[in-house]
Formats: sequence, structure tokens, C-alpha cells
Amino acid sequence: MTHYLEFEKPLAEIEGKAEELRALARANEEMDVEKEAAALDKKAADMLRDLYKGLSPWRKCQVARHPDRPHCKDYIEALFTEYTPLAGDRNFADDHAVMGGLARFNDQPVVVIGQEKGHDTKSRIERNFGMARPEGYRKAIRLMDLADRFGLPVIALVDTPGAYPGKGAEERGQSEAIARSTEKCLNLKVPMISVIIGEGGSGGAVAFASANKVAMLEHSVYSVISPEGCASILWKDAEKMREAAEALRLTAQDLHKLGIIDQIIPEPLGGAQRDREATIAAVGKAIEAMLAPLKKKKPETILKERRKKFLDMGSKGLAA
Repeated sequence: MTHYLEFEKPLAEIEGKAEELRALARANEEMDVEKEAAALDKKAADMLRDLYKGLSPWRKCQVARHPDRPHCKDYIEALFTEYTPLAGDRNFADDHAVMGGLARFNDQPVVVIGQEKGHDTKSRIERNFGMARPEGYRKAIRLMDLADRFGLPVIALVDTPGAYPGKGAEERGQSEAIARSTEKCLNLKVPMISVIIGEGGSGGAVAFASANKVAMLEHSVYSVISPEGCASILWKDAEKMREAAEALRLTAQDLHKLGIIDQIIPEPLGGAQRDREATIAAVGKAIEAMLAPLKKKKPETILKERRKKFLDMGSKGLAA
């Protein structure tokens, strides 16, 4: 069953009518409704194109959070072979919001890590909706240490509303774990590629995205805070999220102009959820293209260029 976003409701009505006509035709073989259904299909396709032609930042947030978008687990299963998951932070526990391990990408050994939101009620609760606790970031640090030790590129898939803000997480050093994960990204002597596949929320995303190359899917978002959180702080009203989304400049297009990210990966018309296979294939091609030149560089050069990239970021932002 297709899940429609709030602004897609007119589209849902048209596509629903086309499906009803075809269902009637299946029940009564003498009915010929293909002409009428095809006309509705064309109308729906035109409306879809118009809806996605100039999405507002808030609508992009809605698309980035769409429950049917491919998640980290989907990308790992489709793009990587011989995936061997590694669990636990060797300190407290295993955080299911963060998944990762050893794998092969285009037959090259790599370490892949990412945040997984889950796809149904049970898995979303198990994965804590992609909100990692300190042990999740410490697991990521352990995997990055492993990559550095054996000279394996790191590929990170970012999709989180932010780090988990619960009492237990704070007691176990949430901010310190995020800072250490960010530091580990910056100190790696192996290539690191990060792709924001949905939400890139706050320090929870930065801890996986301080990479040599950072790409975003066309309708993903990346921000220091969610629009709702920003609106609650600035206007004391979470309903001001549309204004907050505009002010935060959280879209891939804005961030590319500011030099925060390196590449925008196009999505199928209607968003990644409308053609999951094409989206995953596009992400795979982008990772391959970004990784290829980095593999030829010396470890010292990889480290130096990554640090320079982030040190230069503020001046580029001010100039913009």
C-alpha cells in the first residue's frame, strides 16, 4: 500500500481512482476502462512532476522522513557482498540503531557503518528509530579503528533524526561519545565516504559524516536541529516548523552551495520511495565515483585533505 504524504493527497485521489477502475475491470472482464485509467495515470504523472518541481524545505523534510524510503539495511543488502556484521562497543552494550561491519564493495574490502531506522513497528522500536545511544557511537569508533588498522575504506550511511536524548544516554556520556566519533572520522588515514540517505540530524549525523567526501540524496536534509526543535526554541511554537525549515538551510541544494557537502545524488521523480532500486543504484555509483580517486592517495594526504576540508568550511559559508 502506497503511503502518501500530506501534500500528496490530491495525487492519492487520482491514483486511487485509476486503481479502482482497474479493480472493477478485473472483476468484470467485459468492462474496458483502460482509456479512462490511462488518462488518470497521465494526470497523476503531471501532478507528481508539478509537486516535486520546487519542493519547499519543509516538504523536503517530509520526503526525507518518508517511511518507505530505502534505509541503511536496504543499501547494505543491495550494494555490499560478504557483509559480516560486528556488534557491541566492548564497553557497555550493542546499540541496534547503528549497524556496521566488514563487507566488500565492488569486490573491494571495506568497513560500512550506518544508522538504521527500521521498517515496521517492531523493528523501529528495536532500532530506536535510528537514534543512537553512546554505545552506538563507540561501536562506530571501534569499526573505524579496525578500518584504520587494516587499511580499509570507510563508507557511512547517515539517516537519523539525531542522537538519543534519554537520561541513560546522557549518564553514559552521549556528548563525549559523539565528539570521539567525530574526532575518529577526522583522524582516519583511510578514505571515508558519507552519504546522507534521509535525515542528517544534529551531532548524531556529524559523527558519521566528517568524511573526505559527503554526498546527499536530492530530497534528504542535514541540519544542526530539526525544524520542530528549532521552532520550539526560537518561537516557543513547534507549529512554526515551516519557517524554521526555511531559515535552517537544510536542503541538499543549499548545503551544496555553502560547500558543506560535495555532491547531490538525484532521486527518481516522486522521491526515493517511488523507485527504491534506482535510488540504491544511484547511491552505489556515487560512492564508487567518490572513492576511486581517494584510493590512489597516500594516507597522509587523505588525512590532510579531510582536515583542510572542514577547517575551510566556515570561511566558505561566510562568503556565501
